[in-house]
Amino acid sequence: MIAAGGRQASRRFLEFFAATIRNPNTREAYARAVRTFFQWCSDRGYTELHQLEPMTVAAYIEQLGQTQSKPTVKQHLAAIRMLFDWLVVGQVLPTNPASSVRGPTHVVKRGKTPVLSPEEARRLLDSIDTSTVIGLRDRAIIGVMVYSFARVSAVVGMLCEDYYPEGKRWWLRLHEKGGKLHQVPAHHVIEEYLDQYLKAAGRGERRSPLFRTVDRGGIFTREAMTRNDVFRMVKRRAKAAGISADTCCHTFRATGITAFLENGGTIENAQAIAAHESPRTTKLYDRTNDEITLDEIERIRI
Repeated sequence: MIAAGGRQASRRFLEFFAATIRNPNTREAYARAVRTFFQWCSDRGYTELHQLEPMTVAAYIEQLGQTQSKPTVKQHLAAIRMLFDWLVVGQVLPTNPASSVRGPTHVVKRGKTPVLSPEEARRLLDSIDTSTVIGLRDRAIIGVMVYSFARVSAVVGMLCEDYYPEGKRWWLRLHEKGGKLHQVPAHHVIEEYLDQYLKAAGRGERRSPLFRTVDRGGIFTREAMTRNDVFRMVKRRAKAAGISADTCCHTFRATGITAFLENGGTIENAQAIAAHESPRTTKLYDRTNDEITLDEIERIRI
């Protein structure tokens, strides 16, 4: 359909992803959403962009909602709407067929990310065999996510120079989403884990990846680990430690924030450490009230 729209449509389509979306994760998600939409249109006989109407987009959103979660549906609609806005500005289309389509209402007050108890988190970290450099690396990665509330994308994006001394303390420099440069003091446990890992692996050049992949011979390469690499590692380590199969990379961010709040930390400071724009976002990771709620529910005696 884009190709049928001519050279200008094709150019604007590529520019939308190349010029307007800087975050690679968002670009990937939006590309997937747009591809799914156009495939749906193609399966129903649509061949040209001008055939699309608000009813078309509304029908797609309605059908998508039958199999996908509300956040996924809202993301797909946002991607489609932004793409068509870009095409309208480029004079490829006169109007945006998605502009008047409403997505599902979705309000979240409690996050769904699984959280480990302090005992479970400690069991996971202690279960990693640190007699190998790979074990030291994996423990350091999980440690950074737990003790700095860092997203996995920020952790795998760290360079050797992003773990640095300032005064008497060591610091972490994290490149968080939205282009935010976030600096946070390194917890003493992180220092221990990273120092042991770097001593065994060798501290690379300043601009080399901090966490690198290994080849089949168990030798470190020059390539940085990806989010998927860490995800597979986390699943493998969690299974070996007998931890919930739902454990994922984001679990450690939520686990760290919950532990911080349980030990007297404030939501404002947790927000600052996590680099959240709003305390409402930080609150989604807070599970400190779960036990209180259960205790209160048990008061219902009949």
